[in-house]
Amino acid sequence: MMCRTLNFTYKQTYFCSVSSEYIIKVHFCEVKRRLNGMSCPVSMELSPPPPGLEAEYATLFTPDSLHFLHELISTFNEEVDQILRLRVSRKAHLDLSGDLPNFLESTSPIRRDPAWKVLPVPRRLQKRHVDVGDLAPCDTQRFIKALQSPAQGIQVDFDDGNCPTYYNQIHSIHNVVKAVYSRFHDVPHISQAPVLMLRPRAWNMMEHNMMVEGKETPGPLFDFGLLMFHCGKKLFEHESGPFFYLSKVESFMEARLWNKIFVWTQQKLGLPLGSIKATVLIENVLAAFEMEEILYELQDHSAGLNCGIWDYSASFVHKFGHRQAFLLPDRSKYVNMEKRFLRSYMDLLVQTCHRRGALATGGMAALLLPQDPLSDSHQRVLASVTRLKLLEISAGVDGFMVYDLNLIEPMQQLFKLHTDGDNQLHQLRPDLTVTPDDLLSMPSGGVTLYGLRHNIAVGVLFINAWLSGKGHFFYRGQVEDSATAEISRSQVWQWIHHQTQLEDDSRVVSRRLVVDLTKQLMMELSAVSHSVRTKQRLHTAADMFLEVVLKRHFPEFITTYLNQDHTFLSSQNAGQVQTLDSDIERPKL
Repeated sequence: MMCRTLNFTYKQTYFCSVSSEYIIKVHFCEVKRRLNGMSCPVSMELSPPPPGLEAEYATLFTPDSLHFLHELISTFNEEVDQILRLRVSRKAHLDLSGDLPNFLESTSPIRRDPAWKVLPVPRRLQKRHVDVGDLAPCDTQRFIKALQSPAQGIQVDFDDGNCPTYYNQIHSIHNVVKAVYSRFHDVPHISQAPVLMLRPRAWNMMEHNMMVEGKETPGPLFDFGLLMFHCGKKLFEHESGPFFYLSKVESFMEARLWNKIFVWTQQKLGLPLGSIKATVLIENVLAAFEMEEILYELQDHSAGLNCGIWDYSASFVHKFGHRQAFLLPDRSKYVNMEKRFLRSYMDLLVQTCHRRGALATGGMAALLLPQDPLSDSHQRVLASVTRLKLLEISAGVDGFMVYDLNLIEPMQQLFKLHTDGDNQLHQLRPDLTVTPDDLLSMPSGGVTLYGLRHNIAVGVLFINAWLSGKGHFFYRGQVEDSATAEISRSQVWQWIHHQTQLEDDSRVVSRRLVVDLTKQLMMELSAVSHSVRTKQRLHTAADMFLEVVLKRHFPEFITTYLNQDHTFLSSQNAGQVQTLDSDIERPKL
């Protein structure tokens, strides 16, 4: 007999005691289904609140919000599994057949039909020249400063720039709720503040602290569901959302699933169809061949497409890294947006978006401006960012992101000087033709010792940041996040796999060389580490990095690996991983 009615059973006395035993017993929310008075098995389980977030937890996880989450997750659980299986199947086909991706014949009528367009975006999305990127909202101080900034938008990041500890997720979502309901002091009303572009986790990430129907919850549904339940209507009422970034989308089938989720959610929450708008990040080479189809599936809900550099480049290693023809050279010397495969990808994205009436946005400037505006280093960094962003503007992008808040106004000035109007939708690029060869053309070049060392350092330090509860860190004048960690560990794995020679001295990139260089890095970092715990964490991070790059088969995502690793999970369970505002490194806001 099917169970139809959900009854949520709460014990509301959890503020009466703080003993860990009591909290665990009380805070597991039991969601029981009943039919004709008969109790069915528990269908939702939620971990107790992280220490210090009891009030935030109680605000977010109400009976109504849990009922909504249960319905959302149970409705789409199987389809999420299907798209993940489809990814595995496509990868297996590419490996077994030796085929390369191409524009799909089965969807050619969609690409050939000139008539269809996406719905026009709302007023507040029409001019979004400069967004603040990589902003994990658990960093309350930086979040408030971004809300006070002149940026047109904020990438509110639960993905690349965020470490998804339970503490961080609850703290972050609660901070978004506070921003939407104007509960921060000295922050503009949500209708006047930079628009919030909410980026939930990607499909590869699971939320370990909630189980529905006996399964861990897909991370993006956990994030999206709570954000929509608590903020969706309020954002819509003030013409300020709900707007999203969708990460790591690999095919139009995944866009179709997101569209179904949007339609279902709007119906449940009483929002008009098309209220939700989403920008899809084209971070995978396979998705580059399905950009029109992705827009088609999200016609009513599209805010456009976004192109970046490092996740996209890393996807070549994941999909084709075992093939010698796809050996990616040193990114520090030979890989940038001017190379044919990346320039073609950006050009095609802009052309595709504008042809269909959608906005096209570029990646994030990760460089940090030195504090002294009169210094030579400040001028060099500004000139470097300006040159690269002018390439994107000339390609026709409608906006891009910066990490450093001090870059917002100089980059807005670039748009003012070099474009007309709120966006560049009129730049249709009819003369442009991009072929599969253009998209799959690897740049020439080799591997340098500097590049190898740099990739090792970024990979190790990213894992160290995660073990500290942080999703990004600062290194050599720029911010590093999971995107740069992905390309770093991908290149090291691929160079070992193909026994690539260094340009410097013809040494082969081998297990021994990488281990030796990692040990040297540990000596350098240990010399400037001030506590035993910090040194231990660094050595743990180095061991985990070596495990990833020395595997026979390429781990798909470094974040998936970390999120499933016992070391990371046990550090959370022991209460060791909490990104408290006072703990976050702030060399540069």
